[in-house]
Amino acid sequence: MQPRKFIKYVQNPFLLFWRLGLDGHFQFIPDRLYLQLCFRIRMGHWPNLDSPRTFSEKLQWLKLYDRRPDYTRLADKLAVRDHVEKTIGAQHLIPLLGVWDTAEEIDFDALPDRFVLKCTHDSDSAVLCPDKAQLDVEKARASLARHLAKNYYWASREWSYRDIPPRVIAEQFMVDESGRELKDYKFFCFDGEPRALFIASDRASKTEETKFDFFDMDFRLLPFTNGHPNSGRPIPRPKTFEEMKALARTLSRGWPHVRVDLYDVNGQIYFGELTFAHWGGLTPFVPEEWDAHFGRWLRLPPPYVPAP
Repeated sequence: MQPRKFIKYVQNPFLLFWRLGLDGHFQFIPDRLYLQLCFRIRMGHWPNLDSPRTFSEKLQWLKLYDRRPDYTRLADKLAVRDHVEKTIGAQHLIPLLGVWDTAEEIDFDALPDRFVLKCTHDSDSAVLCPDKAQLDVEKARASLARHLAKNYYWASREWSYRDIPPRVIAEQFMVDESGRELKDYKFFCFDGEPRALFIASDRASKTEETKFDFFDMDFRLLPFTNGHPNSGRPIPRPKTFEEMKALARTLSRGWPHVRVDLYDVNGQIYFGELTFAHWGGLTPFVPEEWDAHFGRWLRLPPPYVPAP
């Protein structure tokens, strides 16, 4: 193990536990116990899964007891495109450039100078290519191959990921008016109604940490952090904000909770993804009362657990 990685794991034992889970070493641990251990290590206390109160606790409950088959289709980054086209229209889809079952099959010569590669069955596997001439092709293949070989379910126990066929897709590289990156508008929706959002920025920066700024539906900055610091910069209300809210409302209809991710590219709104457990429900809110605040918005449905 590299010294830098060793130090990182010592400083944050949850990362080591998560990595071992992702690698499949904890498959013998039942889902409920695994999530309890994850929660204790990451959040500092045991979750109440019998009568959950906070947003984070309720997301663990949903992972265990709301396992409807449609979760798989909507979490699949390829299959969800059909749902988006039928629900809000193909004009909101980022152009698809290719689909492959293995990393070895990717034809880089056929791809344009700028593109994005990502796996369909997990999180954080994207390879951003703003300039193909500078891309280390073999490094990209190796990274995607590693992700394809793992089932993200074993790290997070999120039902939505368990049965997604692992594939790689290529999408058009999109940038906003800055010419550098896309701001991600991530709407937290409950029972089909957007209640809050955060805007992710500086994700493409090599010198700056990613920033998350949270807002209510009147675009007022909310006084908490979750996972990343606030930017500390004024963020103007996008001209398409009301349209994005309407699209998030449509895409989230029928679900107790889903995070709808959208992009604004020079006034044109594009779909990003649907996320049913924001960071697995394992990222502290600071201050923590906001965890309970979000939890009050989330009404748990009747349990649905299919037969083995």
